Amino acid sequence: MSKILRPAPLTRRHFLQRSALLATGLALPGALLQACGDAATSSAPLVVDPNTPFWLQGNFAPVQDEVTAFDLPVRGRIPSELNGLYVRNGSNPQSGQSPHWFFGDGMIHGVKLENGNAAWYRNRYVRTPFYERGVDFGGVPGLPTGGNHQSNVSCVYHGGELLLSGEVGAPYRIDPSDLSTIGVQDYGGAIKTSFTAHPKIDPATGNLHFFGYWFVPPYLTYMVADPQGRIIHSTEIPVAASTMIHSFAITERDVIFWEMPVLFDLVAAAQGSDNPFSWKPEYGSRIGVMPLGGDGSQIRWVEIANCYVYHEVNAYRDGDEIVLDVCRHGYMFSGERFGSDPLALHRWRIGTGGEQLTFSEDVVTERELELPTHDRRFSGRAHRYGWFVESEDHPLTLNFTGTSMVDYRTGDVHTWSPGPTKHPAEAFFVPGGPGEGEGWLFTFVYDHATDQSDLVILDALDLEAGPLAEIRMPQRVPYGFHAVWVPA
Repeated sequence: MSKILRPAPLTRRHFLQRSALLATGLALPGALLQACGDAATSSAPLVVDPNTPFWLQGNFAPVQDEVTAFDLPVRGRIPSELNGLYVRNGSNPQSGQSPHWFFGDGMIHGVKLENGNAAWYRNRYVRTPFYERGVDFGGVPGLPTGGNHQSNVSCVYHGGELLLSGEVGAPYRIDPSDLSTIGVQDYGGAIKTSFTAHPKIDPATGNLHFFGYWFVPPYLTYMVADPQGRIIHSTEIPVAASTMIHSFAITERDVIFWEMPVLFDLVAAAQGSDNPFSWKPEYGSRIGVMPLGGDGSQIRWVEIANCYVYHEVNAYRDGDEIVLDVCRHGYMFSGERFGSDPLALHRWRIGTGGEQLTFSEDVVTERELELPTHDRRFSGRAHRYGWFVESEDHPLTLNFTGTSMVDYRTGDVHTWSPGPTKHPAEAFFVPGGPGEGEGWLFTFVYDHATDQSDLVILDALDLEAGPLAEIRMPQRVPYGFHAVWVPA
């Protein structure tokens, strides 16, 4: 169902009504909250039903309507330099049911900023075969080749195209003007297997580096597209099995993969398993390094202790060593627990100067930091800053509590905590000055006391100062995965 909403103006009567309701502790109606551009603060506890998977309740639960809203209410001031589109992808099962947070129809939420105003909000399903046929994950027979998948993980803007990707399959092209689905981008049939959820743009060349893991040979393929969106390189990386490789890293001269023991079970998938991925520690864990734009036969591997890494912050060269900052989990897809113990931020060092690669690691912080972002103008180059969503332990759900910045030079961690009932999601960095970190962070923030969401803009180097602007969303924005900024 599609809706078009226009917010009512804030009047003196609205202000007095809101003040009176706050004084008596009563909840504000949603329409009045939207008009005020603010929400009642509360210490209401986060309530989780132990009999329902966490990804189907609270702010993980899907929304049903595709909404269009104009002239969004703003508290604070949107920097006038921010002209463009913030768009974020995520899992939103149209049936309302899913066996895992990762397995739901792709839905994008976009906010257009123009000259200090929040011009519009839209949320739209990605029109994949899964969505159009009204089936859940696994509902389309065969492997999810081409665009036959849910396209629910990530976004990238490259070659003049806004592309959405899933864990597997080819990306989808999206029209930035209205978030409608244009179609599959398989680069003229060049993508034979898959397109990673985390492609990398080399800031020196503008080339897009990406890979795809696959369920049958070739299990791992690395590709490069030029700034015009043309495939200029493709090579198979020889590996022994289909392992879940969610991301990778580049430096100005290297490509770095990490292969860990989360394996895809083709037989289980064919038999209709809810989750065909499982933890197989006997497979082992290793890191591979090959030349940027090189051939798969050139890759060298070093074994490491078993762990699982979804996301890296960034990587760079330090002489003969590669420095790689990662969010390291102890394990994944093992038993009933969604996540793992422990989660910590690690710095890996991979020595490349000898005949054999070497490996060492240090714990940067044991605070629960994930979904990292960095200043992408420094991708593959030495970085000082990384930004994360911070979590606190909760026995039944993922409890996001803050937006944090790690200063790798000093070791300091700076955090913005929005309040006891408010929960930020992944932050995305948008540049605003020439130096690293000079710019802004965007993050959707959900208030479980009012069931409302805001798009919050922060000064990336001064998180503790709090929001520069809070843009009230016309409906709740569920937790999702990854975002991108499309400049006007």
